[in-house]
Amino acid sequence: MNTKAIADDVVALAKAGDLDAIGARYWADDVVSIEAFESPMSHLQGKQAVLDKQAWWNGAHDVHSVETHGPYVNGDQFAVRWVMDVTSRETSQRMTMDEVAVFTVANGKIVEERFFY
Repeated sequence: MNTKAIADDVVALAKAGDLDAIGARYWADDVVSIEAFESPMSHLQGKQAVLDKQAWWNGAHDVHSVETHGPYVNGDQFAVRWVMDVTSRETSQRMTMDEVAVFTVANGKIVEERFFY
């Protein structure tokens, strides 16, 4: 698949509420995930490490709604904007998260995801 086809499917999966399917379908085995904040999970490599991060995030938040915008494609990269209404299970704080994810594609797989807040 080319970058545009992957980008379109990523957005379709997100709009259908199936964010977990994105990684299962498209992350390369050695995918790199880079967050915009400093934490033990801010720079991860490998599909299992990124799946573990996603499982942690899902377990730590109640998601009330997700808006998905895009994709915005340029060469081997595409961006998606997500606006999420979530509540932290640890603090009970409800917040709006507004982020842009930039994905890099090679050989039909996402090899890097980088988040901007």
